Amino acid sequence: MYGTVARFRIKPGIEQNLHDLMKSPDGAARQIPGHVQTVVYRMDNDSQDFYMAVIFESKEAYVANANSPDQDAEYRKFTSFLEGEPEWHDGEIVWNGK
Repeated sequence: MYGTVARFRIKPGIEQNLHDLMKSPDGAARQIPGHVQTVVYRMDNDSQDFYMAVIFESKEAYVANANSPDQDAEYRKFTSFLEGEPEWHDGEIVWNGK
C-alpha cells in the first residue's frame, strides 16, 4: 500500500465548506480506482490546523490519481479553502495495524 500525509491550515470560518467538499460525490468522496481510505484530523491545539492521511492500494494507483484531471480539479477546489499550500509527505505504508 502507498499513500500520503498532508498538513494544512484552513481559512477562518471555512470548515463547513471544506466538510461539504469532502463529503460531495463529485469531491473527495468520489470513487477513485485504488483508493482505500482518507482520514482527516483537526488538531486539538488549533482548530484551523488539519492533517489528512490518504491510503491507496499501490503507488501506481496513487500516481495515476495524482496525475488525473479529476484530481487536479478537486485539488484546486480544496486549496481554495486553505491559508496556503499543503505540506505533503508521500510514502510506502509498511504497517497498517491490521
